Amino acid sequence: MEPTTIRSHARVDVADVLRGLAVMGIILLHSIEHFNFYSFPDTSAQSGWLNFTDRAIWDGLFFLLGGKAYAIFALLFGFSFFIQHDNQRMRGHDFRLRFCWRLLLLFIIGNFNACFFTAEILVMYSLIGFVLVATCRLSNRTLIILSAICLIQPVALYNVVRAAADPAYITPAIPTGDYWAAAFRMQSSGTFLQTVKVNLVEGQLASLAWAWDHGRIFQTAGLFILGMLIGRQGWLLKNSLPAWGRVLAISLMAFFPLHGLNTMLPGFITNPNVMRPLGIILSSLANFAFMLILVSGVLHGYYLSPRLSRMMSALIPYGRMSMTNYVTQSIIGSFLFYNWGLGLHAHLGITASVVVGFTVFLLQWSFCRFWISRHSHGPMEYLWKRATWLGA
Repeated sequence: MEPTTIRSHARVDVADVLRGLAVMGIILLHSIEHFNFYSFPDTSAQSGWLNFTDRAIWDGLFFLLGGKAYAIFALLFGFSFFIQHDNQRMRGHDFRLRFCWRLLLLFIIGNFNACFFTAEILVMYSLIGFVLVATCRLSNRTLIILSAICLIQPVALYNVVRAAADPAYITPAIPTGDYWAAAFRMQSSGTFLQTVKVNLVEGQLASLAWAWDHGRIFQTAGLFILGMLIGRQGWLLKNSLPAWGRVLAISLMAFFPLHGLNTMLPGFITNPNVMRPLGIILSSLANFAFMLILVSGVLHGYYLSPRLSRMMSALIPYGRMSMTNYVTQSIIGSFLFYNWGLGLHAHLGITASVVVGFTVFLLQWSFCRFWISRHSHGPMEYLWKRATWLGA
C-alpha cells in the first residue's frame, strides 16, 4: 500500500513582504495621528522648516499610504483565508465552520486591541469575514462580480443618484459626534481604566459607524473576496507577473483621473448630499488603484531584482508576525500619546511623531527577527492558531 501524501500550499514569502509593508505603513500613519488622538502641540512658534516638514510628512504619508496600507492588509486577509481553506480541502476537510470559530476569536482579539486604540480594524474584519465563508464555493466569475459591486460602493452610488434626482434628499449619516467626544475626553484626561471603558463602547461604536459612513465596510468585503480570488488563481506567484504588468498599466491609467476628479469636483458640485457620497466612491476607487500599483511594484521588484528581493526579504519576519505587531503598536502608541501613559501628544509634533513611529517599527522588526529565528509563529499568531484548532 502506497503512503498517502498530504498536500498543502507552500508559504508565499512575498505575501509576508506585502504584509510587513502594510503594517509598517499603518504604524507610521497612526503615529502622526497620535493613534486617533488628534491633539497636537502649538506649532506657531516653531521654525519654518519644521512646519514645512510637518506638512510634507503628513501629506506625503497619507498620499502614499492612507487607505492603501489598510487595503493591502485586507487583501491579504482574504488571501490567507484561501490558503487555510484550500489546505484543509486537500486534506478532505471543510474549513468553513472552523473559520467561523476563528472569526469569533478574532472578535475577542480585536476588542482587546480596542482597549488601547479606538480605530482598530480587527473587530470589523471579524464581522465582515463571514462573507468569505458565504462565497468561498462560488465560481471565479461570480467572485469578480461580487467584488466589483462592493468596490464600486453601492450605497454611496445610490445616495449620489438619489440626491442628484431629488434636491431635498439628505444623505444619511450615523451621528457619532458624542462618541468621538467621549473618547477624546478620556484620551486627554482619563485614567487607563476609564479610557478602556470608553474605548470598548463609545470608541468601537464610533469606529464602526465611521467605517460604514466612509465606505470601508463594502470596500473591505470587496478586498476580502478579491484576495481569496488572487489566492485561488495563484496571482502572488512569479508566473503571474505578466498579468500584474497589465494590472499596473490599467491602475496607472485609472488612478490619476480618479484622484484628480476627487480633488477637483468639490469646486463644481455645491450640493454636499451629492458630493459626500461621490467623494467616497472616487476616493475608494483611487485608493484601490494606487494599492494595486504598490502591490504590482512590490511583486515586480521582489521577483525580478535580486537586490530588491534581498532588501524586501528583510520584512518577511515582520510580516509573519503582523497581528503581534499590529496589537502591540496599539499598546505602545496609546501609552506614548494618551493621558494614562506619557501624554506625549502635547509635546510631539508630526515630524517628531513619525520619528517615534519609525523607532517603534525598528524595535518591533528587531524583535521579530529574533523571535522568528527560534519560533515558527509570532506570539499572537501562535495563540490564535492553537485556539482555532481547539477540539480538532
